[in-house]
Amino acid sequence: MIGFLFSILAGAAMSIQGVMNTRLQDGIGLWEANAYVQGTAFLLSLAVMWLFGNGNLRALTDMPKWTLLGGALGLVITVTVMLSIKGLHPAVAISTILIAQLLVAAAIEAFGWMGQEKVAFGIKQWIGLGLMLGGVIVFKLR
Repeated sequence: MIGFLFSILAGAAMSIQGVMNTRLQDGIGLWEANAYVQGTAFLLSLAVMWLFGNGNLRALTDMPKWTLLGGALGLVITVTVMLSIKGLHPAVAISTILIAQLLVAAAIEAFGWMGQEKVAFGIKQWIGLGLMLGGVIVFKLR
């Protein structure tokens, strides 16, 4: 149950942040907004790490190199969310993002990429994806 609550919080935060970042971009520029957003997140993450962290930051050197690219993906995520919201409006942009997330997550599970346990993507999941795609089409109709 806690996983669902965190998922709801993440989805709500992503939608709110996407709109906030897009408005910030309108005022100060795309890359300036991204630098501010990522810089703020970095500083807050450092503060939380110093207060509550119990891991081992030195172990970064022992991690597989591909795992270190998550931070770079943060830049891609922030910028592409801003650009998609600006081009499509929030509901259609976030719906499309969610469908893309679902497809990629399903591929990761289906093929067992990045150490994930393999999980089949069956007919029920394809039907659910189709319903989501239909929802985006309905949202886009004017």
